[in-house]
Amino acid sequence: MERIKVNLPGTFSFSTILPIRITDLNYGGHVGNDSFLSLIHEARQQFLLSHGFTELKFDSVGLIMADAAIEYKAELNHGDQIRISVAASGFDKLGFDLFYKLEIIKENAEPILAGKAKTGMICYDYTAKKKMPVPEAARMNLSEPGLG
Repeated sequence: MERIKVNLPGTFSFSTILPIRITDLNYGGHVGNDSFLSLIHEARQQFLLSHGFTELKFDSVGLIMADAAIEYKAELNHGDQIRISVAASGFDKLGFDLFYKLEIIKENAEPILAGKAKTGMICYDYTAKKKMPVPEAARMNLSEPGLG
């Protein structure tokens, strides 16, 4: 069976720490795939806010997720503190990719890679219901040196 591989960029300029809540757990007692996607959604919103944007106010347009890929590496359990690092890359006319690295943070220990993810984001006019070009100001704001 072929597996998804998410190739992360070498650098991330943004990260946030989130706790794993009891409501994030599934019947297996660990974070389920739906909650994993919710965690990266929260990190995405914080990343955008750090650049002065939201998903509905991305300069002159909105954003809509076109695709998502997740590569699970370790279980996330209640009480874990996770660092989610986010980077933007792969800009084209209508969108770009956001990459996420999720690591379990434990005191006096090296971080444990819990997962890697990528979401394809498309610029979108929610009123006209159509794709829009990436605003140049937003591209410049999110682009990290060497990632563009």
